[in-house]
Amino acid sequence: MMSEQSWNVRGYQANAGFVPALGRPVLALLAPRPGERILDLGCGDGALTREIVEAGCDAVGVDRSQAMVAAARGRGVDARAMDAAALAFEAEFDAVFSNAVLHWVADADAAIAGVARALKPGGRFVGELGGHGNMAAVVTALAAVLEKRGVDAAAVNPWFYPTPGDYRGRLEAAGFSVDSIDLIPRPTPLPTGMKGWLETFAGLFYAALPESEREAARDETLDLLRHGLRDGEGDWTADYVRLRFAARLPDRPSPR
Repeated sequence: MMSEQSWNVRGYQANAGFVPALGRPVLALLAPRPGERILDLGCGDGALTREIVEAGCDAVGVDRSQAMVAAARGRGVDARAMDAAALAFEAEFDAVFSNAVLHWVADADAAIAGVARALKPGGRFVGELGGHGNMAAVVTALAAVLEKRGVDAAAVNPWFYPTPGDYRGRLEAAGFSVDSIDLIPRPTPLPTGMKGWLETFAGLFYAALPESEREAARDETLDLLRHGLRDGEGDWTADYVRLRFAARLPDRPSPR
């Protein structure tokens, strides 16, 4: 059984503070209106949920990480611990928003179905996740490093990076009409370098190795990546590709 990704709030904020900052175009696509009730699916430390609240909305954030939920509550957010694939809401939100979370959810269809249940008729679902080709160099390097040590990287890879066609089909199967869905290449500078990124996001790969081998495996990953993702001044850029979408339910529930 695959281990679960763990999150350190301070480490996340130091190594991945760009995640909410780069989520603002998705927030603009959501276009929250005062008085709306909005669910932030995978709210993390609540940075973007707080912005939804400040737009005059009644916002609820959910996250699987208790540490992130605590951090979001520290920002004054109504945050709750909940699995994205097991949402416990029924027809109560005008919109569901999600940034940089859904590629962590193994059962994508369960998450989408839960969003559909959580929305009122006519409700909208706006989000961004890693798309096909996201972090391709990193995934390839991790696979090479693990397979050299006898570990099948596919068995521990927690990420789901769909094509637009794949994700559109899943949304439509759950009853959504898709207004827009696009792959967006987005090379992303890493403030603490690739080592900080690997420590924050790739822990499950190294956890598959004996503890005594992990540091050497991480160093080998960096060696493989430095030729393509580090510039002559020593700065790292991640090969991000994002899948951004906006979808909505019909104004009336479908007859059953």
